Order: sequence, then structure tokens, then C-alpha cells
Amino acid sequence: MKTSDLRAPRIEGRARGAATPCRWTALAATTLRRRARALLATTAMATAFVAHAAEIVIGQVAPLTGVLSTTGQQMVLGGRVCFDWVNDHGGVNGARIVTVVADDGYDVARTEQATRALVARPEVVALFGLAGTANVARLLDDRVLADAGVALVAPYTGGEALRTPFNPWIFHVRASYAREAEHMVHQLDTLGIHRIALLYQDDGFGLSGKAGIEAALARRGQALAAAAPYQRNTGDVAQAVRTIIAAHAQAVIMVAVNKPAAAFVKAYREGGGGGQLFNVSVVDPAELVRLAGIDNARGLGISQVVPYPYGDALPVVREFQAALRRYAPGQAVNYTNFEEYLGAKVLVEALRRAGPNPTRGRVLAALESLRAFDLGGMTVSFGPRERVGSTFVEVTVIGGDGRLLK
Repeated sequence: MKTSDLRAPRIEGRARGAATPCRWTALAATTLRRRARALLATTAMATAFVAHAAEIVIGQVAPLTGVLSTTGQQMVLGGRVCFDWVNDHGGVNGARIVTVVADDGYDVARTEQATRALVARPEVVALFGLAGTANVARLLDDRVLADAGVALVAPYTGGEALRTPFNPWIFHVRASYAREAEHMVHQLDTLGIHRIALLYQDDGFGLSGKAGIEAALARRGQALAAAAPYQRNTGDVAQAVRTIIAAHAQAVIMVAVNKPAAAFVKAYREGGGGGQLFNVSVVDPAELVRLAGIDNARGLGISQVVPYPYGDALPVVREFQAALRRYAPGQAVNYTNFEEYLGAKVLVEALRRAGPNPTRGRVLAALESLRAFDLGGMTVSFGPRERVGSTFVEVTVIGGDGRLLK
């Protein structure tokens, strides 16, 4: 605005009704005030826009309380240290990543409620790291993701129902439970162990794992010696322990989360069960050892869907360890926080490719463009019809001192 624009109008004469010089002065002052207010309002709007544009908002729902609370806390931690590192190094295209986290207690209804609240906020451009097959499946069944047009990156689940049939919204950084089941059954088969029992959570998570194990056995002309369920969100496994001990299984595969898995291990071993124990990747071995005791947990095999995070062979492992020391001193490395760190790296690259002021649609398209993307020793690959970024699986064992061994 030029100074000349604010000068009082020129007085040509004093016709009837014409303004006096004093009235022109008052009019000029009023004009100045109105234009100043308009300028201030415009400046405020611009400042608000710049502040908004300088942030990229991500939504996360995690089980911070309940039977999966230790896992949920580590999920959030793994993503946070990645985002903190990125923000301290200039952000993404000059914008800081802000994560809004909600607790669902591993409850399906709360997951849907919290996710709906997040995607109702237009500034949330992506979702990150939810947990639970049944929880995430509800978001698909009720079209929460589809109606919002929002991508979910790195959910902490290998459920087949989230992968087949194809849906465009979920980008998996981990292999499926079916892949984990095949790997464990193959390993047992090579050792000549064919009498296998199953402990499983009676929901979408457990049933997905059960289907994978049954299919892996069927390919070898075998069947389960026993299959014992337990109820979701409980640690009541007493009947399952009795069923599996009675089956005299050579091995037991558990599709279970931390607390019920630990309860089973403790009761099974103390009840005389001698089969080789396995669990799918979603358990925290430190939690198993703490709750079941090292004498009971020793030798338990756990399938893993990301590389070993305790060594220093891979660049991304060294990077993660450094980030954890800096942004979460005193926190221990584990598979859960490392997995979500990898997922966060995937999301950060997609945000970068989406350009300044990313939208939900741009983020989704950018995720599809990640072909053979190297995270630093682990590669993920997506595409227009590909949402499973990795099929990596290996088995680790809880050693005599409680640490995981390859």
C-alpha cells in the first residue's frame, strides 16, 4: 500500500452538502483505520498460513494402555525418534513433522473412534503405525480410511485380511503372518518336528496366524495336533494350557501378544510341557522374560520381520541406535521400536516426494512411487497395485541371559 493512497481527497469547492475540511480530515482518518485493519487482518491470515504450512501433521493411534501397552509405547517411540531427527535436520521440505497420538487400549471400538477423530482434522495428511489386525480391519470394513482418502503406513500387524483382497490405503513395511508361519513350519519340518500345536488369540489376529500355519502344514501333508484359543484382552490361558499339554506336541506355535503369551509360557513349562516354543513377531521378548521368567522363556523362538537391530552391520541399524541414544536416552533398542523407525523413514520419504504443502492424495501417490527404496540395508518396494513393501522373515531365540540370539 502506497503512502499516496492514504492522502485526503482534494477539495474542489463547497457546494451544498460538501464536506468541510474538518469532515475530510475525519474521513481520511477513518479510511486510514479501515485500511490498517485490513492490512493487519491480511498479515494475520498470511502468518497463520505460513505457520500451518510449516507443519506436517501425522496421526497415530496406539495401545498405550491395556495388554499391549509396552508394545504400543515402543511403537510410538520408534516413530518419534525418527521424526525428531528429521525435524532437527531441517524437516521435510522446510516443514516440521508433528505427530498427534491417541490411545486405543487395543480396543477395536476405541481404535475406530480415535481414528475417525484424527481424519476429521483436514491437516492430518497420513496415518502411521496402528496396531492390531482386528482394529485395522474395522477401519477397512467401516470405510474410515476410504472415506477420508488417507494412507496408513506401517501398521503393526501381519494380518492377511489387511492385504487380501487388495486395498489401496494400507502400506505394509512388514511381512504377513502367513510368511512368518511358513518360515517357522519350514524350520520345524527340516528338524523332523511334525507334531505341532497352536495357541492363538480368538480374533482376526489369531485367526489370520492360524490360517497361515494350517496352510503351511497342509502344503507338507500335515495338520495341527491341537489348536487352543484364548480371549482377546485377557491373560486367561488355563484351558489352552491343558489342551496343548494333553496333545503331547513336539512344538507349540503361539499367535499371541505379550501378556497372554507370557502367561502361557509360564503355565505350560511349569505344568510339564516340553515342546519347542515359538511366537510370531508381535511380542516383546523382554516382556516375555520379565513375566514368564528366564527359566521358562529360555530357548523360545520368535519370528522377526525386520533385520536384527542389536548389531552394527547395517547402516540403518547404526543410524537408529544413534537416534535412540540422542532422542530417547536410557531407552533400549528392540524389534518393535526399530520396526516403527523403519516405517517412519518410509513415511518421511513419501512426504518429501509429495512436495511442499502435501495433501493426502499426494502422500498416497508418493508412497506408490517408492520402488526398491533402500532404507539403509533393508529395501521396501511399493507400486500402484503393491502394498506389501517387504517379505523379510528370520527366527531369533531367547538366550540364557534373556537376550535375543540369531
